[in-house]
Amino acid sequence: MLEKKMEEALNKQINEEMFSAYLYLSMSAYFDSIGLKGFANWMMIQYKEETDHAMKIYNYLISQGADIYLYSIKEPAHQWESPLKAFEETLKHEQHITQCINDLVDLAEDIKDRATYNFLQWFIDEQVEEEENDREIIEKLKLVENNKSGLFMLDKDLSLRKYSPLITEGN
Repeated sequence: MLEKKMEEALNKQINEEMFSAYLYLSMSAYFDSIGLKGFANWMMIQYKEETDHAMKIYNYLISQGADIYLYSIKEPAHQWESPLKAFEETLKHEQHITQCINDLVDLAEDIKDRATYNFLQWFIDEQVEEEENDREIIEKLKLVENNKSGLFMLDKDLSLRKYSPLITEGN
């Protein structure tokens, strides 16, 4: 059984993950609106993955006999100056999520909740990957700058990303 502090913190993380999903869904719509379907695809997959992350925590809470609290999700932005600015915001947001996960790990260590500590290790690895992906795209966007051909090549590259559902039941 989870301590109340951990239960509350994990419920707040579900909200963080759902806001992430909302943010990426909004970015997908933005990219669709400016004709960058590959970028929109990449962000739509981010949206789906963030929903999976929320459900992974949800299912963990259920498995621990904890209560679920679904808090209001704040409204994300819906326009960005450029694809580069959108991805810079994505990286900044993922760095925030990394800090949230680190705070959860610290709490699990402090209260000696080894099960939750172990559960959170997957999220640590995931955040390393998330930030690396964002930095890679930012660097590519900086390379192409205002070159429309380069932007369309990157758009085509991002259109190839496929969604692989995370099996969340029992995880």
